[in-house]
Amino acid sequence: MSDFGTVASIAADVASGRASARAILEQHLVRIDTREGEVHAFNLVMRERALESAAEIDDRVKRGDNPGRLAGVPVALKDNMCTRGVDTTCSSRILEGWKPPYDATAVKKLAAEGAVFIGKTNLDEFAMGSSTENSAFGPTRNPLDTSRVPGGSSGGSAAAVAAGFAAGSLGSDTGGSIRQPAALCGLVGVKPTYGLVSRYGLVAFASSLDQIGPFTHTVEDAAILTEVIAGHDPMDSTSIPQPAPDLVGVLGAGVKGLRIGRVADLPKGADPDVLARLDAAFDALAEAGATIVDVRLPSLSFALTAYYLIAPAEASSNLARYDGVRYGKRVAAGDINTMYADTRESGFGDEVKRRIMLGTYALSAGYYDAYYGKALKVRRLIADDFARAYADADVILTPTSPSVAFRFGSKTDDPLAMYLCDIFTIPTNLAGHPAMSVPFGTGQDGMPVGVQVLAPTLGEATMFRAAAELERAV
Repeated sequence: MSDFGTVASIAADVASGRASARAILEQHLVRIDTREGEVHAFNLVMRERALESAAEIDDRVKRGDNPGRLAGVPVALKDNMCTRGVDTTCSSRILEGWKPPYDATAVKKLAAEGAVFIGKTNLDEFAMGSSTENSAFGPTRNPLDTSRVPGGSSGGSAAAVAAGFAAGSLGSDTGGSIRQPAALCGLVGVKPTYGLVSRYGLVAFASSLDQIGPFTHTVEDAAILTEVIAGHDPMDSTSIPQPAPDLVGVLGAGVKGLRIGRVADLPKGADPDVLARLDAAFDALAEAGATIVDVRLPSLSFALTAYYLIAPAEASSNLARYDGVRYGKRVAAGDINTMYADTRESGFGDEVKRRIMLGTYALSAGYYDAYYGKALKVRRLIADDFARAYADADVILTPTSPSVAFRFGSKTDDPLAMYLCDIFTIPTNLAGHPAMSVPFGTGQDGMPVGVQVLAPTLGEATMFRAAAELERAV
């Protein structure tokens, strides 16, 4: 639990008049001024805009108007979410200085409930990475130990909350990019069911996998933010046509009678300290009245391979739009083909180029069926395995990350070692299911360990019940 104010407490204090939105904002700005130089959570601190928003919230309270569920709550936004008139770069030189003409739906929903946007956070370029070392604007550091990474790709969003720069933040999760940094920074991080939260205005990495979700200090705060941003959006063709679920209302329900799945064939790779905390989590839920059952997910060992064909293939298609013609960076050249090539060569970083080339290869004539087609079949097998497992279990627990936060540079020269950071998070993206990371004690060197709670499609309510019980146990 953090010493900083929670989303729930700040909103209650501002709405009741016990505190002003401006005073709350200024407290967070002081923390940013003090530590942002060493942490680098932000690509942009929206100081003046935030002060204007806070003043508007205070005026609403004085007039007796409803200031919203998030009245005066400082929220940070991952810099791949469109924010009207504000630089949105995806931490890439190719979009440096680009200002979208519209807000993402999730951003609109937060603003409508009185959130105060304090800044745009750093990320691995175009959300491709697990450490936030791939940003064109420099790495973000873990506020708990600045010699270590905060995770990725949403490392800036995680660091902003962990450092007390914001009470909550939004990230995007394509293969674990919310849950893994949440685990490494000691936070709650949620990847909702695919389609529960609109992707409209989220700059696409892999469209069939991307999902927006929150970082917070508490399970209750995560439930509040998820409720606010969830719900049908006609602007997103993949949006599920139903209202946001009630999550806050189930937090006190406990886990008595729930079946908690333990994966008998869990892929290897987790450190002993992480597995010890997972065992403790099973014990805590059993003590609270849940039944622990063994489940098998035989296709899980192939998830990483399938993901690193499907996600780069979709990325190679999505990132083709960055060509120097319509927006963003342009390198002048004598002919258009050279301009395309030079713009992309200078605008994209190494990891983005690596994934574009991998994806283009997987989609090319002669290799489509052998690679991309087979990966889609594996994706189906993984979904089928989960369906069988959820016939016996209401939720499943796994590690979130195979290790605690690692030191800078320890994996940058070995892309495969970096990709293995997402071995436990990727399967739920492929299946489209919800999952969340809950801090559950510490491991090596006193760094936090996250336990991952997985649930079937639209199983957020049961997932949050289990997460709340784990939080109580800690």
